[in-house]
Amino acid sequence: MTWLARQRALHNSPLLKKECSSPNKKRTKEERQESRAERKEFRTERRAERKSKREIRKTTKGKGRNFRSTEEGAGMTSKGVKAYKAKNPGSKLQTAVTGDVKPGSKAAKRRKSFCARSKGWTGERGKAARRRWKC
Repeated sequence: MTWLARQRALHNSPLLKKECSSPNKKRTKEERQESRAERKEFRTERRAERKSKREIRKTTKGKGRNFRSTEEGAGMTSKGVKAYKAKNPGSKLQTAVTGDVKPGSKAAKRRKSFCARSKGWTGERGKAARRRWKC
């Protein structure tokens, strides 16, 4: 049982009130060490859990960035798209269509679809992304 689960169980238990009738009761050194070890175990479990979710970093600055800043037009960088595809096999995510395209081409259809889908975006990053896509 993790430290957090034990805490939740204790706080819902009617026995807790009997055991802790004296709020100033001091814990022994062994009890403190055990509690500390349980908390540490809980933290490592949480870290592993977060790591296993496989989320890519949502940073817009620095060497390892995966997203553009608002000034640059928001959206993902090509490096960010590659990182996403590596963590989500089978994904068909692509970068923005920013150049000149032939009318009726696949890229033109993607742009038209994105522009229609994002018409209601009013946030700063959304507006920047629409500018980048040339909507």
